[in-house]
Amino acid sequence: MFKRKIITLSAIMIAGLMTFQANVLADAVEEKPYLSLGADLSTDQKSKVLELLDVDEKALDQYNIVTVTNADEHKYLDYLDSSVIGTKALSSVLVEKRDKGEGIDVTTKNITSCTAGMYENALTTAGVTDATVTVAGPFNITGTAALVGAMNAYEDMTGEDISSESKDAATNELVVTSELADQLNDSDKAEQFLALIKEKVLSDDVKSESDINDIIDECSKDLDITVTDDQKAQIAELMQKINKLDLNVNDLKEQASKIYDKLSDMDIDTQGIF
Repeated sequence: MFKRKIITLSAIMIAGLMTFQANVLADAVEEKPYLSLGADLSTDQKSKVLELLDVDEKALDQYNIVTVTNADEHKYLDYLDSSVIGTKALSSVLVEKRDKGEGIDVTTKNITSCTAGMYENALTTAGVTDATVTVAGPFNITGTAALVGAMNAYEDMTGEDISSESKDAATNELVVTSELADQLNDSDKAEQFLALIKEKVLSDDVKSESDINDIIDECSKDLDITVTDDQKAQIAELMQKINKLDLNVNDLKEQASKIYDKLSDMDIDTQGIF
């Protein structure tokens, strides 16, 4: 009887240990970084991108890998002329989870049109939180399509779906910001301008297009920026989309803290204007 109890107890302990080990292994799998690779990369281009992302090509089993096609890019980037998006998916992204509250940190390599701040702004709109994101191209590319890969990788990594409305608003925001940066010849101001407008729209009880236009005018004065009527209309349309999303202002500032810290250093009011 005594031996039977010992055997039973041993079996329970072994079962418990196996369950613990299984849970540890499951957690380890979940913590793997995610690689989003352009489907049309040649062998040499893939090697170059992995080098830029600081990924050992012989250790790809340590990453979860997703692929983005040119069709995926066109699905969300209809704001751009098809010639701008091109016919090949080349931009690639490494996404790694950060601890809660650490925000989004973006690095770009061989990306010409989209800055780290632009990606951070757009990713917060998509609802991405606490992630290190590295975007790379095999050579100099615009990088606009990389946002699609970043969002897809984040979904797979966290198991959280990003709604089509959020993806649409995020890609729209990246395009509008990059085009404004070109026209202003100032990426920092374009990033800060869109971030400030977004924060004020979400902070205030904004319901009408007129309210949004008032905020755009106020932010233009705050940052000494002149926008055309067409640009103003584009921004207003974007902000109407963003205003319909379930975004928290405090989360917004926490995730894209580097941009909002710059605004704070400039003594710009980020608490609303009404």
